[in-house]
Amino acid sequence: MVQQVTSGIKISVETNFEGTFYKNYKVHFAFGYKVTIENQSKDSVQLNSRHWKILDALNNEEIIEGEGVIGKKPVLKPGEKHTYNSGCLLTSPFGAMQGHYNMVNFTKANKFKVYIPSFKLSAPFALN
Repeated sequence: MVQQVTSGIKISVETNFEGTFYKNYKVHFAFGYKVTIENQSKDSVQLNSRHWKILDALNNEEIIEGEGVIGKKPVLKPGEKHTYNSGCLLTSPFGAMQGHYNMVNFTKANKFKVYIPSFKLSAPFALN
């Protein structure tokens, strides 16, 4: 698990390898990840959008941007957590992800970024 705190918002990420399958005559490696967003600040905040950078071992890069997470824009009061599961496909058995969430602080009426720490994606059979 990797963790990082930005402006009182703690991000924790756990990953797992889901398996391999063929798509468009290529092997793909499926990874799942669980993200927990914990509001350790004294202010209520809302997650509005996300920005992900996904890299694989073949130097392929994919940028994903969108509203909320898994169709939600969670509001977190002080001490509250929001957890969700998602996944990605790579064309190699190794990779990494990192990014940020764009959030709003309701108390201070300002927007801010919460950074998602870089985390590795690796198929267990490919490790030494």
